[in-house]
Amino acid sequence: MAMAMKRKRAVEYIPTDADSRRKHIKTSPSSSPSPSRDITAEIVPPLEEMGPQLRRIAASDRTAFEKRVWTLLCQIPPGCVSTYGLMAAHLGSSPRAVGNALRRNPFAPQVPCHRIVATGGALGGFKGHPSKNGEGITIGEKKSLLRREGVKIDEKGRVLGTPWSGFVS
Repeated sequence: MAMAMKRKRAVEYIPTDADSRRKHIKTSPSSSPSPSRDITAEIVPPLEEMGPQLRRIAASDRTAFEKRVWTLLCQIPPGCVSTYGLMAAHLGSSPRAVGNALRRNPFAPQVPCHRIVATGGALGGFKGHPSKNGEGITIGEKKSLLRREGVKIDEKGRVLGTPWSGFVS
């Protein structure tokens, strides 16, 4: 029996004028996450206060898919995590596509991409940097944000508890 092979499509990122303008627009201190910025001191709004974040997402010049992913993030309550796979299933997409959209989240931590972990509870990446064995250049920040919200993380760097799956369209 022949197995169908999926073809991988190469995607090249070509900077646009909007990208260069975005560097000069200062909407808030957290408008573009970078590994050197300490975002653990920033405030993540509670669910009932996500309106401004949803408006920022809607007004952005990003792709429709990225906007859908970031809007979905705003549904995850503080103290909870969800997974790349659960988000992907809700969106009818793939976990990798969700991860790529999260990597490009310019609104972190107010649009809380730190609340997404791998299916087995591993922290995954953060701010575009992958984790290696639960550690990485920015994984400490992700752990700090999650712990501050009340998420329990074991000694191996895995999130404890059941992932949140209450997404609505």
